[in-house]
Amino acid sequence: MANGAIAYRQLTEADLDRLGDIDRTERIDTIYVQEGATLEKLGGDFSAPPWPTGGESEHSVAAQRAECQRYLAAGGRGLVAFADERLVGIGVVKPHIRPRVAQLAYLHVSDGYRGRGIGAELSDGLEGLARSAGDTSMVVSATPSLNTVDFYVRRGFVPMAEPLPELYELEPDDVHLSKRLD
Repeated sequence: MANGAIAYRQLTEADLDRLGDIDRTERIDTIYVQEGATLEKLGGDFSAPPWPTGGESEHSVAAQRAECQRYLAAGGRGLVAFADERLVGIGVVKPHIRPRVAQLAYLHVSDGYRGRGIGAELSDGLEGLARSAGDTSMVVSATPSLNTVDFYVRRGFVPMAEPLPELYELEPDDVHLSKRLD
């Protein structure tokens, strides 16, 4: 773990107290708009600031912690990435949201640590957890930013012509993708 090495392990409830370590700041000048299985780019300033450490707003650290706790309480499992003692990545998968379908429910890598393979390592691990639970496909409702959607597409996810209604209802502006877990 020393000298900038990244250590990965299973997520524990106590790790959620470290969510404030993650800096979700991202300059976003392009997003995707999904129409069926088609994605179109839209330019503008959609940049994401850090999660507020105080309060209970939708994007606050407290709200992120509560979201992860809900996933874990519903049978989700997760992985974390640490650089020295700092939490720099977290991912959660919810097996069986439908028969043999898992949801990649949560994935964040801290600003300054993106582009180093941490997200890919977490995503691979989450896919492994889904496979070991017996799921044969995975869905994700992705933030529509160019970097996020392109990350999932590089990992083999494809836009869904018909998103799962229960996920679309929660995140209608997200890009809904799926992947076979062969």
